[in-house]
Amino acid sequence: MLVFLGGKSACRAMNCLDHGSSRAEQEFVMDARVSAAGIPTDPYADEPLKCAIDQSTASVPPAEQFDFFRTWYAGVAEMQLLRAEQPLFPAHQQVWQLGDLALGTIEVPGFGYDIRWEHRRRPLLDHWVLSAPVSRSRGGEMALGKPRLRCLALPDVAVTNDDLFIMLFLPRTWLAARSSKIEASDATLNFLAHYAILLHRSLSDLKEGNLPHIVTATANLFAAALMPSKDHLAAAQGPVDAVTTARIAKTIVERLTDPDLTPAKLCRAAGISRSRLYRIFEPAGGISNYVRRKRLLKTRDALADSSDRRSISSIADEWGFTDPSTYSRMFKLEFGISPKEARELGWQGVKHSTWLSIDQPIDGVGSLGNLLINNSLGLSLSSKR
Repeated sequence: MLVFLGGKSACRAMNCLDHGSSRAEQEFVMDARVSAAGIPTDPYADEPLKCAIDQSTASVPPAEQFDFFRTWYAGVAEMQLLRAEQPLFPAHQQVWQLGDLALGTIEVPGFGYDIRWEHRRRPLLDHWVLSAPVSRSRGGEMALGKPRLRCLALPDVAVTNDDLFIMLFLPRTWLAARSSKIEASDATLNFLAHYAILLHRSLSDLKEGNLPHIVTATANLFAAALMPSKDHLAAAQGPVDAVTTARIAKTIVERLTDPDLTPAKLCRAAGISRSRLYRIFEPAGGISNYVRRKRLLKTRDALADSSDRRSISSIADEWGFTDPSTYSRMFKLEFGISPKEARELGWQGVKHSTWLSIDQPIDGVGSLGNLLINNSLGLSLSSKR
């Protein structure tokens, strides 16, 4: 938003710059001149958010890979490889600078490798770190482990064999992180870990101009979780809703074939009130509309599958649409074509242009909280989905 100074305010500001004012006053007036001239104060606001650090051990010989990996954390922690199935150590690190925050991911070989992490005995940093470990099962499924919140200035030793870590670094200058000791329940840490995961998933959609919103939303969330008060909880409502939405969305996906999937059931599963459920899903047109769209999308995919020879009514019935005429009307309203036309196009390998309508982002996202909610609902056009 541009700020324009006019009349006496403008004259007073210009005179202030020319008559020995303080440096802070001069900087303020200079900003005012820039704004009054119509020059954006942040020319990079619309630039995509860029990764600040992107490293891989693939750039060095296998025998040197773990030693190279250790150098990434010089000044932060000491690493020791206790067990390794193979001589190579494929690892990848990415770090995004989010104002005073840093969000990082570390991909390491998990199963068959044991890594010992120990804070430096003479610490250089005193940041708090929220760490969300993720492990891959033998079947290939990824599962969140037990999150941890620790201070880099305090002694800490851990042995891990996880495959991925999502870590959020918070400076001690933050209100919620100023104490040298923070007590947090397992439920609180799981909640914060889910927020960090949602934030990581949103990075590809963020721009440099979103950073102030990210920092504010995250500060409010951590203050509400670690130093609960009425004001903190109110300020953090957007990010809190984003995490809650992700959990509800997962429940919906798991129970999408349940014909009796009601708002009451979802409220019980998430432990929230009906009014809050409706408010959270308002950006998606309401909870009932969201569930219906997800089910319509499932039927659309089945209709486009040439190997699925079931009747249209059978496919619709599987996903809770028992009245064929009502289903056909809702399908055409959503996708712009009838179920029969969708089947014909799908079997020909043609995707109708309106088929993307269910995945298009909602207009007027406006804030990080809404952006996270949209991403967790699957309403992003990100090519990675």
